[in-house]
Amino acid sequence: MNIILLGAPGAGKGTQAEKICEYCHIPQISTGNIIRAAMKNGTDAGKKAQEFVNAGKLVPDAVVIEMVNERLKQDDCKNGFILDGFPRTVPQAQALKEMGVEIDHVIDIEVPDETIMQRMTGRRVCGDCGATYHMVYNPPKVENVCDKCGHELIIRKDDHPDTVKDRLQVYHEQTEPLKGFYENLGVLYVIEGTRAVEEVTKDTLNALGAQSALEG
Repeated sequence: MNIILLGAPGAGKGTQAEKICEYCHIPQISTGNIIRAAMKNGTDAGKKAQEFVNAGKLVPDAVVIEMVNERLKQDDCKNGFILDGFPRTVPQAQALKEMGVEIDHVIDIEVPDETIMQRMTGRRVCGDCGATYHMVYNPPKVENVCDKCGHELIIRKDDHPDTVKDRLQVYHEQTEPLKGFYENLGVLYVIEGTRAVEEVTKDTLNALGAQSALEG
């Protein structure tokens, strides 16, 4: 079962990927981890990537795709995998298809931008002990003060409203068109992501035809 998870930043892809891995016993393949491992192991693609990283440049699509292909040939992917963070664009998806990598299910977790903004901009982190809070879902007892150590809570750069808006814009412009690409291939499944995590997991496993995993 070869799976891709789609959804905006903060839609809950990471949480659902963990659940799918647990129930379906397949690995989650992160492109960030692939790049680091390929460079560390000195594979051909890893050496190419290292040259771009050393020059302070982004690793180009062709090299990332080559590394993804190498990773998917490893034994732990024989029964399937979840691709995390790839493809991000239609050209990447087309290249993946041309390599002969067949995708069985593309799960699109839909969450409105307003909800994403609330989820992400409401996050707070203790600048000292690292404890995490949310001003709506898990607020501290005293506003902007850590329950555990009493230090001030901070907003991470990734959770700043302007940063979240920029990330959403990039998603809508570059990644969201993948929905149409995979819909045309007949493998897109849209999941309502605003409900409880357990409900989203149930719908996701149903879409994958793995609902029996919940019972087992």
